[in-house]
Amino acid sequence: MLALLCIALAAVCLPGYAYVSSADGATSAAEAEPVTDSNRLFRMMMDGMNYSEYTEAHADAARPDRAVTIAAAEYDSVTGEGFERRNGFEGMDGTVLLTGENGAVEWKVDVPEEGLYHLAIVYYPSAGKSSSIERSLLIDGEIPFEEASYLQFDRVWDNKLDEIKRDNRGNELRPSQQERPVWQEALVKDYEGYYEEPFQFYLTAGEHTLALVSKREPMAIQSLKLFQHEAAPAYEQLAESYRENGYKETKGQLITLQGEDASAKSSPTLYPQIERASPAVQPYSATETRVNTIGGYNWRIPGQWIEWEFDVPETGLYKIGFKSQQNFVRGIYSTRRLTIDGQVPFEEMKRVPFRYGSDYRIDVMGGKEPYLFQLEEGKHVLRLEARLGEFAPLIREVEDSLFNLNAMYRKILMITGASPDQFRDYRVEQQIPDLLETFAAESKRLKSVSGQLRELSGGSGDSEALLKTMAVQLDEMIEDPHTIPRRLGAYKSNTGGLGTWLLKAREIPLEIDEIYVASPDRKLPKSGAGFWANLKHEASTFAGSFFVDYNSIGNVSGEGGRSVDVWIGSGRDQANTIKSLIDETFTPDTGIEVNLKLVQMNTLLPATLAGQGPDVAMQIGNDIPVNYAMRNAAVDLAEFDDYEQVARRFRESALVPFTYEGGVYALPETQTFNMLFYRKDVLSELGLEVPDTWEDVAALLAVLNKNRMEFGLPLTMQPQYPGENIPPNSVFAALLMQNGGQFYRDGGKESDLDSRIGIETFKQWTEFYTDYKLEREFDFPNRFRTGQMPIGIADYTTYNQLTVFAPEIRGLWGFAPVPGTRQEDGTVNRDVPSGGSSTIMLRQAEDKEAAWAFMKWWTSDDTQIAFGREMESLMGAAARYPTANIKALDSLPWPVEDYESLKKQFESVRGIPEVPGGYFTGRHLLNAFYKVVVNSQDQSVVGITIKGEKAEPRETIVEYVQYMHEEIRAKRQEFGLP
Repeated sequence: MLALLCIALAAVCLPGYAYVSSADGATSAAEAEPVTDSNRLFRMMMDGMNYSEYTEAHADAARPDRAVTIAAAEYDSVTGEGFERRNGFEGMDGTVLLTGENGAVEWKVDVPEEGLYHLAIVYYPSAGKSSSIERSLLIDGEIPFEEASYLQFDRVWDNKLDEIKRDNRGNELRPSQQERPVWQEALVKDYEGYYEEPFQFYLTAGEHTLALVSKREPMAIQSLKLFQHEAAPAYEQLAESYRENGYKETKGQLITLQGEDASAKSSPTLYPQIERASPAVQPYSATETRVNTIGGYNWRIPGQWIEWEFDVPETGLYKIGFKSQQNFVRGIYSTRRLTIDGQVPFEEMKRVPFRYGSDYRIDVMGGKEPYLFQLEEGKHVLRLEARLGEFAPLIREVEDSLFNLNAMYRKILMITGASPDQFRDYRVEQQIPDLLETFAAESKRLKSVSGQLRELSGGSGDSEALLKTMAVQLDEMIEDPHTIPRRLGAYKSNTGGLGTWLLKAREIPLEIDEIYVASPDRKLPKSGAGFWANLKHEASTFAGSFFVDYNSIGNVSGEGGRSVDVWIGSGRDQANTIKSLIDETFTPDTGIEVNLKLVQMNTLLPATLAGQGPDVAMQIGNDIPVNYAMRNAAVDLAEFDDYEQVARRFRESALVPFTYEGGVYALPETQTFNMLFYRKDVLSELGLEVPDTWEDVAALLAVLNKNRMEFGLPLTMQPQYPGENIPPNSVFAALLMQNGGQFYRDGGKESDLDSRIGIETFKQWTEFYTDYKLEREFDFPNRFRTGQMPIGIADYTTYNQLTVFAPEIRGLWGFAPVPGTRQEDGTVNRDVPSGGSSTIMLRQAEDKEAAWAFMKWWTSDDTQIAFGREMESLMGAAARYPTANIKALDSLPWPVEDYESLKKQFESVRGIPEVPGGYFTGRHLLNAFYKVVVNSQDQSVVGITIKGEKAEPRETIVEYVQYMHEEIRAKRQEFGLP
């Protein structure tokens, strides 16, 4: 069950709606009793059903042709803030209800007849944080099925400007997106796309309560309606009605819509694209960028839609075609649902397949015998919505299978451990009674899915091979159960492959260049992609590469005006977004041009030494500003009159690494820190609570070790380029800070790690690995996904990765502040160190006031909010921006409950100062760690055990701190410091 945690959380969010089941499994308000223990509530909810089971249970129920409308403003009760009745809101007649981003609202409804009903909601996406609106639905105080706890309501987006802008080099610029909120009616459905039809809810005759629990973003609601949604007819039936009504085919008409001219989208991710790889698109240029398509890889998530408006010159029958490219996925074709004016014209348009091809081609709906669409004269709206189509039930089957296989992996792990003894018979098939039966059932299921995939895709492919490999391994393990332990590594690898397959299978990209609405007799244009066209294109782009500077982004300043040279080291998408913001707001407001260049940031040092560096460098590591300041290569920002005002945008901890000898040499861009991630389902199975202190962690480790599971503590941070500074270990730093210690004393003149607190903290840190045998090297997201490592500490941005990377455990995990150290007064200190990136001004900048103006603009509230939302819109939740700006972080679209945990930890974040020679701290701290932890362990070489030489933590850390002292003294002497 993939969504049970959120079901439980939804129930918790609504006071009075936490229930226990009666003996027969039913639940009612009369029998309800409060549940205060979240783990108990979670275990109770583990018995819930998914929508497939729900519909199967009510398969024989009637489908009454009745409609019941509920006025949202006539609610029975509300819980939480942000709920308000409003008259005439945004042009809607009558009174509507504004709902906040947390809390709940309940309505009473009298159902006239027992049966299954669809539910539609008329809503308006109120101003929020620009993400999709999420709600949970409760009927009579309980979630009817898992998927009802994840209801999503779209916002509507459009280009900010009607015309495409160009830079001063003739390149068209990607248009920015803005929200265009409108009242809309939405059927309650599965936003993940696993179920093609809208949800149906079983209701007995009589009074019921409906409740919506807010999970993210506010919205206004005008009404709710229970009714029967009319299904679209088959095309044959519709064609017969054409003949009966005398509809005629039009003659000679051709309406061409450019894909990039879409009138509305469900996500700002779906902005118009720049296609330069093919000469088939219109408009086209070999050397300049042109905005000429829409969709692409960004249009891959089920439920995303794009709309186009068009005018029909005369009433009659038309055919519809698309010039599109689908060279993204093989085997599983991209499916779209086509609607005209909000309705599916006929059954076949629910699943429009766009099959794999290497270039742009024209697909006519219906193929050689095109489907005909009856269109009245005037304006119409065509929508394409991404759907999983025929692949949806197969993907759902694999997801369920993976969940079961991972559960079996954890059970085996509890017996054998991650590295089983090859010569021991663990008899796992006897200790886990349902093991072989589960393997047999899942093997059969995967073989069935594999066969259906081959049938749908018309041939074998990578997807089919992966499912077969997993099924074959399961069969071999069933045949020889005693080999299960030694096959465990391959088993884990194959289940990981299934998880990756799930992620990829749900991605259904499609790029649209042109749409044609034409008379049946009218020939459509050629695709434009041929041998000679491609040859000319390749030759033109090759010649242009000698004259075009592809490193420069957007406008390039000419001679005369004020300008700033800025280097950025991230991806081109980020650079394009920043340049777009510069051209929209910074340059018009200040008159300062910005030359933005995308470079490898490890070239900053040699470029600066050669006098060829930038005025401002963005997205650089925390160690660079002070190291440049020591060498008089960076500007002290505290010298500017308004620095104090700018510094208030950030927490004090964010500025600590950039402070040196009374000056401040950078502004923080991002600030990250650790959080505690945990698998709610696994901890519940083991009867464990989320640890509050390190003493709780010690008790938890005993249970995890007994069950052969692991606790994840991050050890090293891999350098991104040779010579990059290694910061002090984040867990050691947290323990040091919580114990009242510090890294340096006497104003940075000496390391303080040889103090009593420093030594005791080092001993405490290494004991996690020597006494509890924690893993030093591991892939946390993968082990967390399987449940092998059900709890661990990781950078909070791991949240973004898990949200996208592990859909099969959606709702089964959470994150909380890191464990703390209890103080003498009884409070718990949860201090953690922070990392991040910054923006620095180089000493060689000629116009320092202009450079400072750019830095102030870039780190401002509005710019950071705009950039954060744009990046998440562009790349999805995985790209949620960890801004250091306090107000900007508050404005990013985090789910309310998760953000509360994040804010709680943020209050205890502290910075680590940078000092001359401080690069030895992280380096030698690890050297001391390895000497204590690794060297003292026995090593096995060609079957011979070599006893390790035990190193005492106290002596070891004192020894290596001497190296730190010497380097600090040497560097202070080098730079003339006392």
